[in-house]
Amino acid sequence: MSSQSLIAPIDYVLFDMDGLLIDSERIYTEVTNQILARYGKEMTWEIKAGLMGKPERPAAEHLLSFFPDIDLTVDQYLSERKIGQDALWPTVRPLPGAQKLVEHLSEHKIPIAVATSSIRRNYLLKSTPNRALFDLFGKNVVCADDGLIGPKRGKPCPDIFLVAAKLLGKEVGTGDLGANPNDESKPVSGEEKIVRGRGLVFEDAVPGVLAAQRAGMKVIWVPDERLLALGDSAGFTGDLKADQTLNSLEAFIPEQWGLPPYQ
Repeated sequence: MSSQSLIAPIDYVLFDMDGLLIDSERIYTEVTNQILARYGKEMTWEIKAGLMGKPERPAAEHLLSFFPDIDLTVDQYLSERKIGQDALWPTVRPLPGAQKLVEHLSEHKIPIAVATSSIRRNYLLKSTPNRALFDLFGKNVVCADDGLIGPKRGKPCPDIFLVAAKLLGKEVGTGDLGANPNDESKPVSGEEKIVRGRGLVFEDAVPGVLAAQRAGMKVIWVPDERLLALGDSAGFTGDLKADQTLNSLEAFIPEQWGLPPYQ
């Protein structure tokens, strides 16, 4: 990609959190496999790929659908997982390039927000040890349980990114450009499409990339190399067309997107 390929410069940026800003995905994996080990089971990356970016309960339901022979309900799993995760959230740290990029955008007064599938309590547990990073977002944080446009409409629905953009004062409407483009009940105006197209989303999970696309925003995919190695078996579809794919936030070049360059 070159700066000449840009359709319009970016004037606000939205970030996923888990596996993108902080290394919390390792804790999801560690705690889940500790639970499953009692039953002689393991969450492989093929399974994990289908969980990433989804809200808590749908993700748990998807996980346990792979193990119908174990005596573990969704509620029991979530309860056990909560205990294990709470003990480890204080150990999460920013991923390479995250602090530098967010500080850079903040210093240049680029509107930024977090849009995470984590519930608010978990966001607070993860962000508290990393105040130098998350304080830069101020109150511009949207969590899965904050009340989205539609009930239980997590990623790949675009709601969370639309709500985050509205939090930044952007008039983006509520329509979903991907699920049913001809849905006249929630039309998206031409001006709203323009505003959406000036937003840039950073995501590591497939549902998040799809959600950004359905919002009509630009999206940069920063997948874990183990997820990328799975290819089609990770649930990728022909609809997954990120505007750019990076192996790390460290590889991001702001001026390619009409943003101020690093000094």
